[in-house]
Amino acid sequence: MKKQIPVDFNTRQYMQPVNFELFYYNDTDLQSVAAHRHDYCEFYFFLEGDVDYHIGGQRYRLSYGDCLLIPPGAPHFPDFLSHQKPYRRFVFWIGRDYYKRLRRLDPELTYCFDYAAEHSCYRFSTDQITAQDLQGKLLDLLEELGNDRPFRQQAAELMAISFLVTVNRLLYDSLHERTQVFENVLYLRICDYINQHLEETLSLDSLAAYFYVSKYHISHIFKDSMGIPLHQYILKKRLHASRQAILSDQPISHVYQQFGFKDYTSFFRAFKKEYGVSPKEYRMQHRLT
Repeated sequence: MKKQIPVDFNTRQYMQPVNFELFYYNDTDLQSVAAHRHDYCEFYFFLEGDVDYHIGGQRYRLSYGDCLLIPPGAPHFPDFLSHQKPYRRFVFWIGRDYYKRLRRLDPELTYCFDYAAEHSCYRFSTDQITAQDLQGKLLDLLEELGNDRPFRQQAAELMAISFLVTVNRLLYDSLHERTQVFENVLYLRICDYINQHLEETLSLDSLAAYFYVSKYHISHIFKDSMGIPLHQYILKKRLHASRQAILSDQPISHVYQQFGFKDYTSFFRAFKKEYGVSPKEYRMQHRLT
């Protein structure tokens, strides 16, 4: 049976000091709202109304299923074009400290809000089916937050994180609707560039700047294609090149500098972890074979 949006709704417009809150708003007596900002993240899911929404200098005409990502500090307010329709939406707030905790746990968990803040891109739209799915997930979370069953808070937190992952995926997919051929070409170009620049700084930021694509996009296509994070691939390529140089009797003191390691200690640890012996021991073993 299709879930129904509750008749009761909340009127509070600020967040209490908790990890996250979710509210359904249904306003019929529409009053002008001044631009305001807050120190927590807000995910806004639009249901109904005749509204333009302003965020950080951007103006969006809203339709059912539009999702707004409002990072901390971004000024925002609705502009009601008509007072004939009710103004209905879900608002999901994520507290500042909880956001920081999630980001420390895994930066990809906060991808959507980080992207919005970095690129001043605050809206993405969804189709009818996806919008209904999001609405269902929000209703499930609202129901869990409102019951008194055992382990309610733990269940709600798992649902909240799962919802955040869903939003991250939707935003990422909306930004990167490219053909598989394009993805494969970009992946191969990145691999080739890495192999030719092992001695240089190879960070997500530097690669994103060189290839004119988002660092999040590079991270995802690389992990999808190779199965390991980009930084692990770079490390393995540097260690492989270092191993070949060691076997060709190049001085070990030069090898680690030649292939992008900051110091000998980090090179020594990475080499021993990868091959089970120190660089000098590796050279000695292969001289004897």
